[in-house]
Amino acid sequence: MVETAVVLGPGGPVGTAWLAGLAAGLRREGVDLGAADLIVGTSAGAIVGAILAAGGDLDRLAVRPPPTDPGGVRTDPQRLTEVFATLGDTGLERAEALRRVGRLAVTASTGGEDASIARMRFLVGAVEWPDRPLLIPTVDAETGEAVIWDRYGSASLPEAVAAGIAFPATAPPITIDGRRYIDGALRAGTNVDLAGDARVLIVAEPMAHMFGTDGVTAGEGTVVRLVPDAEAIEAFGPDVTDHATWEPAYQAGVRQAPEAAGRIRACSVIT
Repeated sequence: MVETAVVLGPGGPVGTAWLAGLAAGLRREGVDLGAADLIVGTSAGAIVGAILAAGGDLDRLAVRPPPTDPGGVRTDPQRLTEVFATLGDTGLERAEALRRVGRLAVTASTGGEDASIARMRFLVGAVEWPDRPLLIPTVDAETGEAVIWDRYGSASLPEAVAAGIAFPATAPPITIDGRRYIDGALRAGTNVDLAGDARVLIVAEPMAHMFGTDGVTAGEGTVVRLVPDAEAIEAFGPDVTDHATWEPAYQAGVRQAPEAAGRIRACSVIT
């Protein structure tokens, strides 16, 4: 059984900023989430999880990082509308819905893979996988099947993160060994089940106010859930893809850190 696991959920750019601020604030309080025995990072959580696992500088994200290629990654609004319509179609089996959104992802006009990988390399600040266990979920765009990347796989860390955040029609699918991969949130939301046997499970969910919290518990262990409070939600605004709210979202995470640190210290030994 894993002693302590940290699960960081999806949330777009705004969720990335909040997670980074929360983790940075926790470090200042003497609680380093990067010291957990396992980190699971989904979508936005993949970026922050990779920084934590590598012992990187979270304060780099206090200010919205400039685009490494302003003409690179972009959203395809028409395809994005089709993606949400497909995912919301109750007449489709989940596997078929994932295959269809995978096809939409491949045909969407979202820019090149190289730009997305370069962006993740810049944000994470590392190229090599850290020694600390880190899992990044993705979904095969053709088959709809889940693939979980770690340091033993064939993807570089920036490739795995870029694939993990590639929500259809907002970022390009990433090709690894001839297969294309998309956002890991399509597998199972926050993907808490990947760390469900931990004695202490710390789950940070930036989008809990929109979609609720993941119902998976840590077996017989303890679960600490960290979600945006009312002030943070106000700072986010209505659109989690709005880069204009990056800095307020980061500071909202920092502000919530002292209370979160107290809850974590009550049941965990990570420092």
